[in-house]
Amino acid sequence: MKRLFAALLLALLCLTPARAAELAGVTLPDTVEVGAQKLVLNGIALREKFVFDVYVAGLYLTEKSSDPAAILQKEEPRMMVMHFVRDVDAKAIREAWIDGLEANVKDITPDLRDKFDQLNDMMTDIKEGQEMGFTYDPGTGTDVMVAGMARGGIPGKDFADAILATWIGPKPGPGKTFKKQILGEN
Repeated sequence: MKRLFAALLLALLCLTPARAAELAGVTLPDTVEVGAQKLVLNGIALREKFVFDVYVAGLYLTEKSSDPAAILQKEEPRMMVMHFVRDVDAKAIREAWIDGLEANVKDITPDLRDKFDQLNDMMTDIKEGQEMGFTYDPGTGTDVMVAGMARGGIPGKDFADAILATWIGPKPGPGKTFKKQILGEN
């Protein structure tokens, strides 16, 4: 009887599809773990520039929210991952970070500007199929991954909020449609 139950349970597990979200040929899991914390996919969005697809991004939070101010206010882990669907050079990425910062953060302190300079020093050319990610842990700051490789950490919630604001702030670099999608409003 135990073997029958075990076989039935195994069969049910195999039939249960893995949950995931897909966009532009990129599949992102519905949940990820950051340390001991489980994060849920808040939204998935496609960054387009002119007529070209650039990357698919996923925002992971402790709980879903479509309110940018509430997301930025919380002192909780979060993660943004970008899966590139075309090559992008480091210079274009660096310019986008500075443009996003200036368009979405009201009071840019010298310390915050220094943190964005540190971020820009971490940038490399990104090839199609590579990922970039930002994982915020309130205790340690933001871990930065570029082209699939850990590049270091940047301390402070000010940086974590500013980098996320480049996507969900009042003037998101990737556009209003991207912002709606990443906030789960699509």
